[in-house]
Amino acid sequence: MDTIKNELDNKMEKKKKPVLQILGFLGIGILLAANLFFMHNGAISKSKEDFPQHYQIISPEIPENLDFCGEKVPIDNFYVKERIDRELIVNTYYHSATLLALKRANRWFPVIEPILKKYDIPDDFKYLSVIESNLENVISPANAVGFWQFTEAAGMKYGLEVSDDVDERYNVEMSTEAACQYLKFAYNRYKTWTLAAASYNYGIAGIDKQIERQKMRNYYNLLLGEETSRYIARIIAMKEIFKDPKKYGYFLKPADLYPAFELKDEQVNYRIDDLADFAIKKGINYKILKLFNPWLRENYLALRKGKTYDLKLPKEGTVKIISEVQ
Repeated sequence: MDTIKNELDNKMEKKKKPVLQILGFLGIGILLAANLFFMHNGAISKSKEDFPQHYQIISPEIPENLDFCGEKVPIDNFYVKERIDRELIVNTYYHSATLLALKRANRWFPVIEPILKKYDIPDDFKYLSVIESNLENVISPANAVGFWQFTEAAGMKYGLEVSDDVDERYNVEMSTEAACQYLKFAYNRYKTWTLAAASYNYGIAGIDKQIERQKMRNYYNLLLGEETSRYIARIIAMKEIFKDPKKYGYFLKPADLYPAFELKDEQVNYRIDDLADFAIKKGINYKILKLFNPWLRENYLALRKGKTYDLKLPKEGTVKIISEVQ
């Protein structure tokens, strides 16, 4: 009897296997069909709202017509086109730096633009400050400082005070004026804004030497070092991204942009022995005073003969002061 029972059990198992296999295949088929259906209808894949820029890794389109300060960029030349292509790719996909530059520009371009206009410097030069510092008071490995990256010698040459307690290279307005003076001088020398911009990176002496050596005066015909060869293309690429951020995948709302500071000027023609005490008397604190006046490099301000300093202070009620009471 046991033998007969075992045989019957084996037969039943053999009949079950094809049925289970068929059911398994049907189940997989149903799951695949459901998956495709939901993906098609956006239930599994990210929706357009999740990725409003339709994020893809693509090569940014190079505009057919480009100029710098009204001077035509010879984009039909292969190495010029490839330089522009490189910088568009680098700055399009250098997301954090470019995004922060777009945010900061809302605060600082309104400060820089009127000064450029005052000196008859083309508006495109505001993008030079972006590629130099990303609109921050940074210090380079060569000890160039500020938005416009002046060395100590160059800053002093163009009228900026650099001392123990004051470094006007950190003053955005004053360093912009110094940059304008330099660019005006360079333009009068070369009669082209493109070469004037290149000299900002390479130096007057360096550009003069290469013009004499290569017997060429057009920036695009000069063989220059890697950094200076990329320099104009970097400015142009940043200009194009700023002109149409959405085209390059940057979607910012007005609330994302950093607002301009609401400040008032306070003229100081006297020595301040303790800037912390001074700040408290003005209803702020030492940190806020330094944030709005980064050119103050010590905890005091010495008085120099015949010198008057303009301190930037926040207008009343525009800055939240954190209480000392916890």
